[in-house]
Amino acid sequence: MFVDDIYEDLELWYPKLRLQEAGAEVLVAGPEAGQEYVGKHGYPCRSDAAIRDVRAADFAGLIVPGGFMPDKLRRDAHVLQLVRDFAGASKLVAAICHGGWIPISAGVYRGVRVTGSPGIKDDLINAGALWEDAAVVVDRHFVSSRKPDDLPEFCRAILRVMAN
Repeated sequence: MFVDDIYEDLELWYPKLRLQEAGAEVLVAGPEAGQEYVGKHGYPCRSDAAIRDVRAADFAGLIVPGGFMPDKLRRDAHVLQLVRDFAGASKLVAAICHGGWIPISAGVYRGVRVTGSPGIKDDLINAGALWEDAAVVVDRHFVSSRKPDDLPEFCRAILRVMAN
């Protein structure tokens, strides 16, 4: 999972805890290892690793929470390459709300059925994604959702994709 300041608190913590509950190891990567980042609503999250040290080959998938964080992280070349590596290996790429900005900037959504925050609908369409207004959309190894209210469906879909 990615983290940086102004992440959407629920969109990071709900999947993180749900996956841990299901027995998955979850690594949270931020710009720096061991740094505390603060969510939109003030909840802190300490990163386990620096994004630049993460390799897709070491993980089953990637989860991108929303908030304002994705707008900053999508400017990082390593973030974009990491997303391309996960997508190219047909590994989980899950994004919720504004998290879709990162796969957009990585260029991996062309021809992919997705959803996201209505605020980035035009961005998704302009990136070549096939927009659907649904709580969760699964297209192969891509999972996307719109908002915190969709988190139960989002997490169930992540677990299904990771089980395959």
